[in-house]
Amino acid sequence: MPFVNAQGGRLHYEVHDLASPWVANPVTIVFHHGIAENLHVWHEWLPHFCARYRMVVFDARGCGQSTSPAQGHDWSLEQFAGDVLDVAQAAGANRFHFIGESLGGTVGLYLAAKLGDRLLSLTASNCAAHDGMLQHVAGWRNVIGKHGQRTWAERMMAQRFHPNTLPQAQYDWLLEQYATCSASTVLAQAGLLAEADLTAQLGAIRVPTLLLCPDAGSFAPAAHAAEMQSLIPGAELQVFAHARDGMLLSHAASCAQTVAAFLARNTPRAKSDFPAVI
Repeated sequence: MPFVNAQGGRLHYEVHDLASPWVANPVTIVFHHGIAENLHVWHEWLPHFCARYRMVVFDARGCGQSTSPAQGHDWSLEQFAGDVLDVAQAAGANRFHFIGESLGGTVGLYLAAKLGDRLLSLTASNCAAHDGMLQHVAGWRNVIGKHGQRTWAERMMAQRFHPNTLPQAQYDWLLEQYATCSASTVLAQAGLLAEADLTAQLGAIRVPTLLLCPDAGSFAPAAHAAEMQSLIPGAELQVFAHARDGMLLSHAASCAQTVAAFLARNTPRAKSDFPAVI
């Protein structure tokens, strides 16, 4: 069970290297999940990339088996971006494709704008460049304070998915992740997104960029995704029908297929930047 030491704690990560034997030095993809989730949310995505790529998934700080910061921790997009680079380095990837969802998507926007030389491409799903959680933070804090984490988790699930869009076992599993993640982590990550504003930096993104968006998202409405597309040079946008913010799971196959086609168009043939796995 690999961990990497990062600023203020340890990050749990996994490397899935199942590429076909005729794919020499396969290019790496790093996946970053959203608030209160963990690396397992990508489970149904991975088969769509395994034949061609090395895949790196990890638990963001405060989630899964990674270190939970102490109360008063100074959360920042800069630190989340540093976590991504620490994980990528530990996995042996100098440059990589990045796929991020919700919080992970916003981290990806920051990475691409500030440290784009490390990315081969950016895929950002149901994320926001500004005010991403502004309308939610106060309500979340109130619900958690008055009714507890599990009530918040139940309301979160109802907001993120149309009825009957997930198998019951999968629904119950994700509900449990939300219910057991630290409340301080949930509120701190949401607060970070509420305060973030990367609008002025989107024009600096030069890597191939794909934006994924649900047609009925509350965290990142389609209009917001269209705005980001207009500001990121050459960005592509795919809106998914009958989807809410949880489309990472509810539309896993459709999303992954769309991203796989995008990566196939944007994966370099020369792979000297990718050392062999040790």
